[in-house]
Amino acid sequence: MKENVLDVLMYLFETYVDTDEEPEADHNELRDELARAGFGDPEIDRALDWLDGLTDHQGGLACNAQTTHGTRIFNDFEHDRLDTASRGYITYLEQIGILSAPQREILVDRLLALDSTEIDVEQIKWVVLMVLFSQPGQELAYSRMEDLVFEESTGAVH
Repeated sequence: MKENVLDVLMYLFETYVDTDEEPEADHNELRDELARAGFGDPEIDRALDWLDGLTDHQGGLACNAQTTHGTRIFNDFEHDRLDTASRGYITYLEQIGILSAPQREILVDRLLALDSTEIDVEQIKWVVLMVLFSQPGQELAYSRMEDLVFEESTGAVH
């Protein structure tokens, strides 16, 4: 089975999200746990780097009125990596209040850091959950996003 960084991240997320147990603070212990779970060293290293990048952005959540009401223009590189459906979904999440403008920027950064040639809406949903989970005070947004992820995946109709 060929795993990618998102597979490793999803394993960690699913392992720790519903438990009171904190993820291992020590990268070596976390690396050992992931290796026991069957992930390869390159994917583990890239996933740990990805998580470090996520925590590096936590201090940069300042937002001014111009940023809040501005329109996000994706550059050529982002257009190449995020198709129309992906960009539309990110905009949708911001419009319905699940993501703030700074969180959107963290999301785009973390999506591009996946080094995946194709990023789809399903991947975006999981990365949004990880971004929101990593930030204090985002319980309501996280809960709303979780409802979107699991409601759509079960095919529930309202």
